Amino acid sequence: MDAQSLSQPKQTYRKAPLPFVGQKRNFLKHLIPVLQQNIPNDGAGWTIVDVFGGSGLLAHTAKRTLPKARVIYNDFDGYAERIKNIPDTNRLRDRLAEVLDKQPRDKALNADAKADVVVIIRGFGGYKDLNCLRSWLLYSGKEAATPDCLYGETLYNRLRLSPYPEAADYLDGLDITSQSFETLLPRYAGQDNTLLILDPPYVCTQQGMYANQTYFGMVPFLTLAQMVRPPFVFFSSTRSEFLDYLCFLRQHRPQEWVNWAGFGQVTIKGTLSKGSCYEDNMVYRFER
Repeated sequence: MDAQSLSQPKQTYRKAPLPFVGQKRNFLKHLIPVLQQNIPNDGAGWTIVDVFGGSGLLAHTAKRTLPKARVIYNDFDGYAERIKNIPDTNRLRDRLAEVLDKQPRDKALNADAKADVVVIIRGFGGYKDLNCLRSWLLYSGKEAATPDCLYGETLYNRLRLSPYPEAADYLDGLDITSQSFETLLPRYAGQDNTLLILDPPYVCTQQGMYANQTYFGMVPFLTLAQMVRPPFVFFSSTRSEFLDYLCFLRQHRPQEWVNWAGFGQVTIKGTLSKGSCYEDNMVYRFER
């Protein structure tokens, strides 16, 4: 391990620096003590694999909490590239502010303002962060897989009011890779002193914000579940019926249930809209 990965990074982030759907910032206060209580000596001799790395927030938190551990961040969604291009993202935000600062906040743009926004984005010569553009111009829940899809939507003035801080140290100390979980997991699952952090896209929910919109359905989920071995931390939601699946294993598949039996659980309640709520869960087991 090199000197950089052993050094204490400058800053600890409690949320991802750039927008990302599904980051687990509300679980950090629960994840940190679980890591500290189960992995000794600041993680010396341990490997932690963030299998569905997303925004990198879980890998970042693991490295800040256990600085002597090797932490592998599987950047399947290209978040590291987004971080590297924050200066371009801020330049584009500034260009859009020239138009949007004259428009009412959180209101639909009129035809002229929308046309000006589209011209600015199309003509911008730097990196275009589609996730940021969506957060600036669409309401939560609306999706646009490409810039052309974005231009076809009703656009709103939800532009971030200040530039993003440059987060050059956010991924410091992490081993960054980009692989399918089918390729990555066999190298680490069940190995001594190796923790799997698993935050897959929720089965049976909309996945349009992920880099590969079709890469995680029911069959990939069942494949993943067959590969998981403790120690692990697994994030799920009632929207994907994951706990129901574990109940099914306990009743009908004892040979598979053995890998999950005795897990700990943290539940956080959330709301989708008025009268519609759900639960997000963190399930963990360290004893092998």
